[in-house]
Amino acid sequence: MRKCFLSLGILAAFGGMSQLTFGGSDTYSYRGGVPTFTLDQAIVTALQQNPTLLNAEQEIKRTKGVIIQVRAQALPQVNARANFQWTDPHLQGSRIFGTTSSTTGTTTGGTTGGATSLMEEVPSQVRDIQVPLAAASPAPVIRNVEASDVSYAISVLGSQLIFNGTTFPEIRGTFFQRDSAYFAFRNVLDQLIATVKTQFYQIVVNRELIKVQEQSVHLLESQLKDQQNRFEAGTVPRFNVLQAEVALYNQIPQLITAQNNYRISKITLAKTLGLDFQPRRGENPPLEVVGEMPYIPRTIALADAIELGKERRPFLKQARANVLNQLQQVRATAGQWLPTITTTGGGEWVSSPTNSSWHDISKGWLAIVQGSVPIWDSGSIAGQVIQQRALLSEAKITYDDDVRQVELEIQQAYSNLQQNRELIQSQEKNVELADEALRLAKARLDAGAGVQLDVLNAQVQLLTAQSTRLQALFGYNSSLAEFDRATGAQSTYHEMFANLQPRATKTKTYYTGSGVDAEGKPKQAEDTVVRSSIRRSRTSASK
Repeated sequence: MRKCFLSLGILAAFGGMSQLTFGGSDTYSYRGGVPTFTLDQAIVTALQQNPTLLNAEQEIKRTKGVIIQVRAQALPQVNARANFQWTDPHLQGSRIFGTTSSTTGTTTGGTTGGATSLMEEVPSQVRDIQVPLAAASPAPVIRNVEASDVSYAISVLGSQLIFNGTTFPEIRGTFFQRDSAYFAFRNVLDQLIATVKTQFYQIVVNRELIKVQEQSVHLLESQLKDQQNRFEAGTVPRFNVLQAEVALYNQIPQLITAQNNYRISKITLAKTLGLDFQPRRGENPPLEVVGEMPYIPRTIALADAIELGKERRPFLKQARANVLNQLQQVRATAGQWLPTITTTGGGEWVSSPTNSSWHDISKGWLAIVQGSVPIWDSGSIAGQVIQQRALLSEAKITYDDDVRQVELEIQQAYSNLQQNRELIQSQEKNVELADEALRLAKARLDAGAGVQLDVLNAQVQLLTAQSTRLQALFGYNSSLAEFDRATGAQSTYHEMFANLQPRATKTKTYYTGSGVDAEGKPKQAEDTVVRSSIRRSRTSASK
């Protein structure tokens, strides 16, 4: 990954905005032999080692190979071929009929009689040189001339596509495939940053919940000890001791669950960061995190956020690239109706049929121009065009739905932010009230004016308020990470990818804001047609 990027600036949307770049050294520290991460370090480590992101990078390289492969169809092709053959002389046979000698009355093939042999010998596996029979009389004696047992041929031929209707649209389509893979990479990167933030905050909130549960257990332990002392002094019944014990043992499983959730959240983050399991650590945690749960309220204008999301989301730009690629596929398929013209030229060197000497070869040049055009294919090309146009329509429909999906995700994240912000504000005051209620309940019990049940209820209420506030803080920060992802503000890119940046990102080809359709064309013309149709319909209806 580090070899593929020259620079990547990431603006992390939490706390103070900090710019990150990743280079060659370790991005985390060690504490007690355990890797320790801040949020910034966790994000950078994930960008370096997460397998999903690395696979997305390889997909970009794969599409680059597709470009080279398809582009080669329009470039010259040169091929060298060689053929060498040796045949055992014992397999060589005469392919010439025997003829009768005028003096001996025997045939040259060894058959007696006054006529030529009616049987021909088995053909040789190599070409025999045949001498035609003379028409004059008397006929001369004909001897068989056999071919050389060694034959070879060498050719060097080059071919070049002159014209067709498919290759060049296919080449343009591969560029959009590469762009699609590039934006898919960016989409995975934004999703990865949001995931790391959420999992990091999950560890922090689980750690704080353990503290809350431990405080509750300690309080219940002290409450049990106090009731036991009072029971031994004879001031309270045995029922108070049993009630305190039940409350304590009911609270311990919640502490155990919180501790287990804390361990699981660490393991989950380690997997996202691409950290391998180390057998030497045994049951020790795979990592530690350093940081608190921040709460920095952000003022958000929903309409502006939706427009920003539609302009910046790589998800939409990837869908646009898919539409443009499919458009080229339609053109490439329809191009099969056009003529195809190719040219071939080169030289050949062929051995003599009677002599294997290199000085007795035949050599020369050849040139061929070939052309073809479909006249009648029973609708094969037309069927393919119909299929590709349907796929194009599907891609456009998918793009329009993706736009609505972006709008939905932004509105959901915005709503969750509002909910968690209101929960935080309400629970901050509630924690203070619950803490004061617990203090008063304990004071009343100590003074003999209250009962133990009031203390236990106050403790439960305080625990609930503290847990709700922590969950609201976690929900706010995770919703904020999702909001930044949905609006495309999760990261800021410096378009300086080594051999990965598509040229189209420098143009308006991938502008996905409002006012353009799936192909990037303005919607004004379509809207005008629709409005004109509506007006005509209303006019005809009024008449």
